[in-house]
Amino acid sequence: MDHIIDGHNLISKLPGLSLSMPDDEERLLELLERYCAVGGHRIEVYFDGAPAGQAGLRKHGRVRAHFVSQRSSADEAIRRRLVSLAKSAKNWLLVSSDRVVQAAGREAHARVMSSEDFALRLLAAPQGTGPQEPPTDEPLSEAEVSKWEKIFKEQHKDKPD
Repeated sequence: MDHIIDGHNLISKLPGLSLSMPDDEERLLELLERYCAVGGHRIEVYFDGAPAGQAGLRKHGRVRAHFVSQRSSADEAIRRRLVSLAKSAKNWLLVSSDRVVQAAGREAHARVMSSEDFALRLLAAPQGTGPQEPPTDEPLSEAEVSKWEKIFKEQHKDKPD
């Protein structure tokens, strides 16, 4: 299942994490990566208050971290993302305890879970060995197909009949 997470809202609900920690976001990303590696989930997490020059998207395995500039908010970025999903929003789980964000999720027909409930799920999930790259379901390019054809032909050529 795909998740949209209100990052700072979730951090405040996790034992051992605090918004006052200098590496709170990185610690959350590590937890989310392990959760994805074990469960096969994909996550988009939104953090607001990114300093100038540090706003943007960063990928961490199956986790896409959106650092929203100080001129906007994670809440607004989440709302825009839900709108962009249109009818497919029903296939997403929105994690936040913020009532305004939850209302946006319900309006988009996404499933909604409080950060408190998701924190329990996250902490109860088996811990994988660490972040892993997700398998891709994308078709091979023509160049990749040609490369593999050459490899298979070479292997077949060397085998006796």
